[in-house]
This record gives sequence, structure tokens and C-alpha cells, in this order.
Amino acid sequence: MTDQLIAEGFTKRQIAQILSRNSAIVSHFYTRGPRSGEAYVEGLRAVVQEVQAGGPRDVDSLKQLAGQYIKRRRTKDGKLARVRTPDRVQVEHDEEWTSGLARAGRQHLASGGSRILPVIEKAAEADGVVAFTVRASKGRFLIDSGDEGDSPGVARHVVQRRDGTEERSYGNASGPPGARRVGFGAREWHQRVTEHNGDVTAAITDWMVETGRLAEGAQITHLELRAWKPPTT
Repeated sequence: MTDQLIAEGFTKRQIAQILSRNSAIVSHFYTRGPRSGEAYVEGLRAVVQEVQAGGPRDVDSLKQLAGQYIKRRRTKDGKLARVRTPDRVQVEHDEEWTSGLARAGRQHLASGGSRILPVIEKAAEADGVVAFTVRASKGRFLIDSGDEGDSPGVARHVVQRRDGTEERSYGNASGPPGARRVGFGAREWHQRVTEHNGDVTAAITDWMVETGRLAEGAQITHLELRAWKPPTT
């Protein structure tokens, strides 16, 4: 059925969008055997029939149609399987937001990191704080690994990667020992992102360049942003 849609002019990427999944799922249909696509058979069949019958061909319409037939996979004990979301994970507790986490890789960051923005927005609304870990080419960092001036007041966690990149964590701490407020003000960072027209990647990159942490023109390849609401005292 995937081949039939390709013959009709659809790309694998579009088929994945119709199934509300990433393109890797469609590739698995070809590399992991027929059972890898069992959950999508009915949805694909409905889409193929719609297209061949001369119905709507736009992705949004076909996505809505397929969604009526695609059911979440279940574990052996009958529970809904966890959805894998490598680029973004957001956690909320109870009815009141208390924390969030978002991750993004090179491709998503190149388009501005929009998936990360909601976490910053939630933290700003709650007067929370944010901290982040960036990954970039090792030679583009301007301050030595673990230097106090790179990320003062917090654990200077540095991870060396085999591809020549390095991960560094930032979350400024202020105040006296034992009563320090760790993390950057989320409202301040929300304002920074707003000034960059919602581009999270540009806001963080520019901050690192302006503060002498990263060379001008360097690119962040991966980003993890953590946000939380500090406990009241």
C-alpha cells in the first residue's frame, strides 16, 4: 500500500505525515518485515482507497482520515505503549505546571527549535527558571572545559563526543551558598526568544556568542532545555 501511494506521487515523508509518525516508520516497512507496519494497515488502506477513488489528496485531509483507523500499540499486559519522542519530552504534574523538558537535534534546531518554545512559555508563565545543555564543535567553544567562567555556580558538566563535538551545561546560580537560586529566569529568556521572533536556536546561540562562550558563526547541533518552578520558601 505504501508503494501504491508512492506510485500516486506521494513521498515517504508525506506518507509518514499522513500516519502522524516520522519518516523512519515508513522505512521500517521495508527493512523490518510486514509486522512492523501492522498498526497502520487499516489507515493506509483507507488512504489508498480515498486517493484511488479521486478523493482529497492533501496531507491534512488524508491525515485526518488515517487517524480514524490507527490505534496506539499496546504492551503485552494491555496497556498503551509509550510514545517515543526523542526530540521533545514535556512533563507536567497535576493541574499546575511544575517542570518541563525539551530536546532537539540538528535538523530541528536549523529551523529555529520551535518545539522547545512551549516549555519556555510555560516556565515564564509560572515565574520559573530554565537551564540548558548545548552540543557544538569542541573547537568552537571559547572558554576551557570546566572553567568557572563558563557556567559559574553550577556543576560544569562537560561530555566529549567521538565526532569532535562537546556538550556543556548552563544554568547560572546566584545568591549565597546554601541559598542559591539555580537557573536563568524564564521570563528573561522568553523575552530573548521573543526578540528573536520565536527562534530559540538563534536566541541561545547569540547569548553564547555575546557572552564570549561560543565563536561567532558556530552552530549548536543538539540542545536540551530544562525548566522548573522553584519551591517556595
